[in-house]
Amino acid sequence: MTLLPSSGWRPDSHVHRTPHPGKSSSRRVGRVLRLWFLPLPQVLFAACELGVFDLLAEAPGPLGSAAVAAHLGISCRGTEQLLDACVLLKLLHVEMRRGEGKSVYANTELASAYLAGTSPTSQQHMLLYVARTTYLCWAHLAEAVREGKNQYLKTFGVPSEELFSAIYRSEGERLQFLRGLGDVWSVEGRGVLAAFDLSPFPLVCDLGGCSGALAKECTSLYAGCHVTVFDMPDVVQMAKRHFSFPEDGRISFREGGPLPEADLYLLARVLHDWTDDKCSRLLARIHGACRTGGGILVIESLLDADGRGPLTTQLYSLNMLVQTEGRERTPAQYRALLAPAGFHDIQCRRTGGTYDAILTPHGLLIGAVATGLRQSHSNTGSEPHL
Repeated sequence: MTLLPSSGWRPDSHVHRTPHPGKSSSRRVGRVLRLWFLPLPQVLFAACELGVFDLLAEAPGPLGSAAVAAHLGISCRGTEQLLDACVLLKLLHVEMRRGEGKSVYANTELASAYLAGTSPTSQQHMLLYVARTTYLCWAHLAEAVREGKNQYLKTFGVPSEELFSAIYRSEGERLQFLRGLGDVWSVEGRGVLAAFDLSPFPLVCDLGGCSGALAKECTSLYAGCHVTVFDMPDVVQMAKRHFSFPEDGRISFREGGPLPEADLYLLARVLHDWTDDKCSRLLARIHGACRTGGGILVIESLLDADGRGPLTTQLYSLNMLVQTEGRERTPAQYRALLAPAGFHDIQCRRTGGTYDAILTPHGLLIGAVATGLRQSHSNTGSEPHL
């Protein structure tokens, strides 16, 4: 933007002119500007919080901005601007109604699937958690990099010596987090659980399983398995109060104490919360509790071998810096944690989704278990080992 003085001076009336940047330079500058343009995610967060996508999902047809504003009890001016921004972000469709001279809005397929709360694959709870917690912590990214620790104290005034006391700093925050994880596994759960054939493992323990969302995906996918969700007492009680479970009795809960014995332990989004030392201690405990022929399924977003991508995982790793004690890791870094704890023959699968899977047995697999896993591995053509 050029600011012109009020005297009527024009840029073309001056002999000395600054060259206009070329198109390629302009595009490069545009990329930089888009990186700091914070309103983009805030548009999404606001539309979710105000209930825009829910209203349009429930409406019998497209609605005008005045109707949306009236239903939601918000300003007409702000509503129209928000809806038009959502159109440009391809979250809403807009069309002009003939004869009425007004625009009407409807959800896109993406918004209907992932942003409307009534959708079975809705990510609304996770987005609201990100908006109200994660995004605020990221305002202190520079301090996190400088100090090398999470930013709960600066962001919320909550000490973080006990990490999950900070993460679960209120009943509402705990419930939002549990619901958000449920959203994640409604989309990602089946893919990571199907990365390997887990049918040889009938007794499964989901460590830090929160609401039991991943356990439900597991029992749905593997008819013969039973899953114990192991978590802190307050989390278990909240899960039982707020979430429903199949009546076949294949999902149970355990509140703290010694690790339950199992054929397979699920560690989904757990190790990335912690330092290498704490991960090693946890893995050693699991090795001691694991049945012979059992193992661990680690579910995390894997960095590339050089640790410099993919972008989404790299950003998740920065998020671990601002919110936890841990980081995302490469396959080799997970092997360095697992092998000293007694887990070998480590196999990795990239799922094509956000989260990947690492399966590692307790000692030597026997009989059909080993054969089934190796056949499953060879049929996919995936990378054989970490």
